[in-house]
Amino acid sequence: METYLNHPVIHWDKELYTSSNHKLLSEEPLSIRVEGKPYSVIMRTPSDELAHAAGFCLAEGIVDTPDDFNTLVYCDSTNSNVVSVTISKSRRNKITDLLDRRGFISQTSCGICGKEIVDDLYQTIQPINDETQIDRNMALDCLITIPRYQPLRDQTRASHAAALYSSDFKLLSVAEDVGRHNALDKAVGKLFLSRRLDEASLLILSSRISYELVQKSARARIPVILAVSRPTSLAVKLASKLNMTLACLAQDSGLFIFCGEDRLKGGKGSPH
Repeated sequence: METYLNHPVIHWDKELYTSSNHKLLSEEPLSIRVEGKPYSVIMRTPSDELAHAAGFCLAEGIVDTPDDFNTLVYCDSTNSNVVSVTISKSRRNKITDLLDRRGFISQTSCGICGKEIVDDLYQTIQPINDETQIDRNMALDCLITIPRYQPLRDQTRASHAAALYSSDFKLLSVAEDVGRHNALDKAVGKLFLSRRLDEASLLILSSRISYELVQKSARARIPVILAVSRPTSLAVKLASKLNMTLACLAQDSGLFIFCGEDRLKGGKGSPH
């Protein structure tokens, strides 16, 4: 399947009508089946389906390590819109309640509401207790240059990106998608399946930071998130409770740091 499609467009500029072709970002459903049953249907941009499913399963708590998968395959070799997941017996015994309770309703997709969200998540996700410190100037450079890794955005002006870096700013993984959640799942899934997720310390997002993205990052044990747009209040509350660092581009220059400032070192006026 294509990641984008050409589509005819009529442009009215208040004087004339002209026609041209525009590239539109593809959006297709991805069905993730767990143990033979539907778990979730996600609208996404076709690409990296197996990595997407792996990152999604990690975020959901279905798996903790790649060894928890028995199989991670396309249901049909000609259809990449359906991924089938089976879990090892030992892991399946640990998540029986999760699968029975949730059915095919995702824990990390939009729609969860209620005043106890943060407290509930705090019960299932451990705070990130590490001593990671990164150079704030170099982190800012990574954020400013995220468009370099968005070829689909250049073509369609409609995609989000997630990029994962090591603490010394080695680019480890990057993904684009119509959904910011999907881009993160794909980027995480690539490293998770290659058993390199523990190298990731910094997440760069082309979007705003919602609490779901904080939750997914916490499950992946990524301590620092920088984004183009501001976080929501719930994202900051959850990140603070989980001992994470959140920052976004400031209006004129630099960063707005909302929590976890001790991890960002260097730069003029730094307390470190």
